[in-house]
Amino acid sequence: MPRLAEGQNEPFVDLELAKKHGLTEAEYERIKEYLGRIPTYTELGIYSVMWSEHCSYKNSIALIKTLPRTGGRLLVGAGEENAGLVDIGDGLAVAFKIESHNHPSAVEPYQGAATGVGGIMRDIFTMGARPVASLNSLRFGDLQDGHTRGLFKGVVKGIGDYGNSFGVPTVAGEVYFDPCYQDNPLVNAMAVGVVKVGEWASAVARGAGNPVMIVGSSTGRDGIHGATFASEEISEASEAKRPSVQVGDPFTEKLLLEASLEAIRSGYVVGIQDMGAAGITCSTSEMSAKGKSGMRVDLDKVPARETGMTAYELMLSESQERMLVVVEAGHEEDVRKIFRKWDLHAEIMGEVTEAGRLEISYRGKVVADVPADSLVLGGGAPVYKRESRMPAYLEKTRSFDPGTIEEPGNLGDVLLRLLESPNIASKSWVYEQYDSMVRTNNVVLARGDAAVVLVKETGKALSLKTDCNGRYVYLSPRVGGMIAVAESARNVVCTGARPLAITNCLNFGNPYKPEVYWQFEQAVAGIGEACRHFNTPVTGGNVSFYNESPYTSVYPTPVIGMLGLIDDVAKALTLGFQKDGDVIVLLGMTKGHVGGSEYLALIHSKVLGEAPPIDLAYESRLHEVVLEGAAAGLLASAHDCAEGGLAVTLAECCIGGEIGAGIDSGLVGIRPDFALFGEDQSRIIVSARAENGIAILRIAKKHAVDATVIGRVGGDQLLIDGRIALKVGELQQKYNLAIAERMKE
Repeated sequence: MPRLAEGQNEPFVDLELAKKHGLTEAEYERIKEYLGRIPTYTELGIYSVMWSEHCSYKNSIALIKTLPRTGGRLLVGAGEENAGLVDIGDGLAVAFKIESHNHPSAVEPYQGAATGVGGIMRDIFTMGARPVASLNSLRFGDLQDGHTRGLFKGVVKGIGDYGNSFGVPTVAGEVYFDPCYQDNPLVNAMAVGVVKVGEWASAVARGAGNPVMIVGSSTGRDGIHGATFASEEISEASEAKRPSVQVGDPFTEKLLLEASLEAIRSGYVVGIQDMGAAGITCSTSEMSAKGKSGMRVDLDKVPARETGMTAYELMLSESQERMLVVVEAGHEEDVRKIFRKWDLHAEIMGEVTEAGRLEISYRGKVVADVPADSLVLGGGAPVYKRESRMPAYLEKTRSFDPGTIEEPGNLGDVLLRLLESPNIASKSWVYEQYDSMVRTNNVVLARGDAAVVLVKETGKALSLKTDCNGRYVYLSPRVGGMIAVAESARNVVCTGARPLAITNCLNFGNPYKPEVYWQFEQAVAGIGEACRHFNTPVTGGNVSFYNESPYTSVYPTPVIGMLGLIDDVAKALTLGFQKDGDVIVLLGMTKGHVGGSEYLALIHSKVLGEAPPIDLAYESRLHEVVLEGAAAGLLASAHDCAEGGLAVTLAECCIGGEIGAGIDSGLVGIRPDFALFGEDQSRIIVSARAENGIAILRIAKKHAVDATVIGRVGGDQLLIDGRIALKVGELQQKYNLAIAERMKE
């Protein structure tokens, strides 16, 4: 037990206690320099959460700032507000962002996932944007394992229950399984909203004397030190930190959504911010620092749902469904009436000052008095660039010779096994638990490479996708980072949308390990290079470090959330083949690269080689071919070649259209298994009416993209090169039931 300060009820603050709060000796000394004294216990808690990796990005911001954060249709870039904003025309903008809730979901999967959804939704509607879509990116261990299935069920139910009750459709996502995620699942939640240009709100505190209000739910002890919990490795002791996981209430959040939007529309709100990580601490300090102001706060005014809460607990609580609102003086009663109409607390707990300090009092005593800008990113929060070293494992993985693996005798059996892989098989078991039709905006549902969401009254649609192949990033971090961006862009292109911007959620291990930091800096460099090439600036996102357990580190997994725009929703594309006689065209080059492939991992139990190379200029030209073909109405379908390679892509096109195809790939000089299951990048399968085939080839030639007619749609079988002959019904059965059957175990 820590020693108590004489005459006080708080622990005595010293270096030992600071270290227990996750601070280093140098950071503790820095705090004392800022204050000119030893911090109080409440102040120590404030600095510990604000200087945690989760809030300060102290080990990542130096590299994050190298990403492109301007250009294209960007209105509000990374770090400027609660979420990024992109102009989509017609006087409208899209707010979107992705964040992680990994550690909470590892110890309490249902609430961890649910509150991840709730938190990211609040980031959107505090911008004044009405949420229209939710997405997610999930990673788990071996699905054969009972513990993994329990986590999987809990997370999916948490996402579904919160989103369904809140009334925003979950429209897209991705799910991967690998032993490296066994003890540390990844749960990344993305939200998207629409707002009129010029009518968004800001997370800022300005105007001395303006009242500061806490609105929404009351404050309890749940979630205390959630930010610091997210800034350490998973261990056997993590189960004891279950109280660090917040508890969500989607019905209260729905009320908070409507009340917040109404308050913003009233014109009386100066600034508004979600109380997410670090609760009152984060919102008061960040809004003050942004406005170059300060706040005087009385914690006795905070509606508490538990008795005997200390100042430390009130400041660090991460109770959900709460906002901090700065209101124009004289209009506090107007704003209070709005929130009370929606049966929500709306209490004045302080005021804006010109002092630039957070002055926190409780029970008649000042418990904290700190410079606001000393707490935040870009102010006094520490910034580090860690030691970096290429991992030793790459010497082994890069020496792999694909020619040493045995060639399978029956390629049809290989295809069926790949379709049963949880990484490829239909995720219908997941998305059927989500209400994708609420608000009736969703167009493509599960039939496209990305979700397509109608922007009502415009004729336009948003194309939305999350994507990352962690195995590629593990084997080739820089190339893997490029591919994460390129594939997410390719996915939205396959719906007929032009990529506009990204948000990202960068999931990595412990940054103090030189090998992990090297993976991080290489992946960020690859992401930046690809984003600059596609003119898709980074609007913001999240860094999640310490995704490790005592047994393993997760694959470096920089998830990309891509936003695309379709100018005419009537021209949106799906992936399924359409009609008998349609021609099938392969756009792109096949070289048979199997390094890092699902084929190599599943069939040969090897995670070796390097990620497939990618030519970003070629990838861009490929996008233009599909976009031009879609705009001209020449394409019947489009589907990108990803996990499982050409054969799996063709099978998915047949399954999606419930129709067969006859294929003569013309791929000679390449081992058949490598040709059919290799994962070469920058390839898309398109289909078209027979009379449009020549026009598509001409467009491809104009853009210097390889294009080959490889077959025709028709029949009830998938026939490939005389080597594979499988009934579409058999393909459907393997693909559609694989995960559902496992989840019955």
